[in-house]
Amino acid sequence: MGGSNWRMRAGVAFACEKTPVSASRGMVVTNHPLASAAGIEMLAAGGNAVDAAIAALFTLSVVEPMMVGIFGGGMAHIRLADGCHAVIDGLSCAPQAARADMYKPISDEPGLDYLETEGRANAVGARAVAVPGNLKAWCETLARFGRMSLADVIEPAIRHASRGFTVTPYLSGCIGEAAADMARDAEIARLYLPDGKPLAAGARLVQSDYAETLRRIAKDGPALLYGGGLGQQIAEAIRAAGGLLALEDLKAFQVVERAPVRGPYRGFEIIGPPPPSSGGVHVIQMLNILEDFDLAAIGFGSTDHLHLLAEVLKIAFADRAAATADPAFVDVPVERLISKQYASERRAQIDITRAQSWSAGVAAGESPNTTHVTVADREGNVVASTQTINSLFGARFLLPGTGVIPNNYMYLFDPHPGKALSVAPNKRITTSQAPVMALKDGKPAYALGLPGGLRIFGSAMQALVNLIDFGMGLQEAVEAPRLWTQGQQVELEPGYAVRGEALKSRGHDVLPVPSVGGGMNAIAFNADGSMSGAACWRADGTPMGLGGGLARADVRFWPDLRR
Repeated sequence: MGGSNWRMRAGVAFACEKTPVSASRGMVVTNHPLASAAGIEMLAAGGNAVDAAIAALFTLSVVEPMMVGIFGGGMAHIRLADGCHAVIDGLSCAPQAARADMYKPISDEPGLDYLETEGRANAVGARAVAVPGNLKAWCETLARFGRMSLADVIEPAIRHASRGFTVTPYLSGCIGEAAADMARDAEIARLYLPDGKPLAAGARLVQSDYAETLRRIAKDGPALLYGGGLGQQIAEAIRAAGGLLALEDLKAFQVVERAPVRGPYRGFEIIGPPPPSSGGVHVIQMLNILEDFDLAAIGFGSTDHLHLLAEVLKIAFADRAAATADPAFVDVPVERLISKQYASERRAQIDITRAQSWSAGVAAGESPNTTHVTVADREGNVVASTQTINSLFGARFLLPGTGVIPNNYMYLFDPHPGKALSVAPNKRITTSQAPVMALKDGKPAYALGLPGGLRIFGSAMQALVNLIDFGMGLQEAVEAPRLWTQGQQVELEPGYAVRGEALKSRGHDVLPVPSVGGGMNAIAFNADGSMSGAACWRADGTPMGLGGGLARADVRFWPDLRR
């Protein structure tokens, strides 16, 4: 799929930094090579895509500890071999003791400080911790859709935690970013800030306590956390540190299966997660608005192309701020948002010659520090799963004796009472996660996703446009430059820098940034039954494929064959 013809009309040029992988029997793409290898290990052992995805996620909790862990939350989009789709919602929720006025905001005015609170209590420390969903969601997904045991899929993670692994420059840099907060907690500092300095690239990181926690989970299952001894140990530690999480919160947590949202786009069917994720809804909404523009003729990277991307992003964020939240607490107008009629109304308001303000209310805040895995097997099972502990290293402390870093998901709630995203007991957080798939004639064409917080669904939309409108190859589509805005400044990656002045002349407030969103992981499904995997330069993403196979039927070793 894809070709080089898009370059003839392109307004900017770029070269890919990584190479894709093709295979016939399975593909695993994650943001760390050891996690991709764990997934491939499961496929090679006879497991399916779900087994591989769960193994990769457990391993990522070891080798990408700044991004994901068993005490986080996320959403998995699964397509089974029979064509059924399911979204498994393991997003965190507020503890039962949480209240809308539990934090003291430092500002009531829309802006960068709107979500900040006194003492950063909603971002760092025990009061920032929400009820985790990851471990329960991973284990239930494995039990329902996988074929391997929990002990089997968790084994690579235990191996890397107990024996250690080599710290990458990316992980070392992330430790440096969070070091000031981590230094305040002796347990996490002992592991990641030896001698008061961030672990250097090339160092070996051993997580003995976490390895033992994983062994206990392999033996006793998720009940160990959700009401068992581990849960009691953690709840007591969080309460002692001033947090709200209680053992009853862990016992009460429920994984939710949701039906995905769907929408047609230029002969493809786009399928993504529903609320409380805003990702699927607004990816489809933005594509609907763009559908009447001939983007292929406009040209990738042209000023018109970037202007249109910025305008549809602003429209989507205006609607997200006003309407998207936990559907158990807010009536989200999904059908209206993804309808072609509504897209027509919004499209008619776009001025191709000038930027407009589409902001409505205040935008929610969300951390870009997440991870994503995309997996497919030869049987037709596909998994796109986005998981996180929210900020880099979550709440930035480590639960003694467990090796577990808790999430800081409470930061995603609006600390002001009376808002759609305000804190409420048992309320699920709202996320921009967008594990999406595109079907052609009812068959998978692409599956992709990425970390990146608020920048996730805009980046996923741009990748789909790169593939469908511009006809890019998979590696090109995930590595192409990105832009992002939620109504204020338009962030431009370096690849789009040459268009900065032209966008300013149309009224955009341009902000050059090193990168937008995180490392995208994608799989393309080819007409011959093979699949291609690609990961981009924005993380340690590594695709691994499984080819070859068993011997031809009835083959025997010829020299020993009796004649």
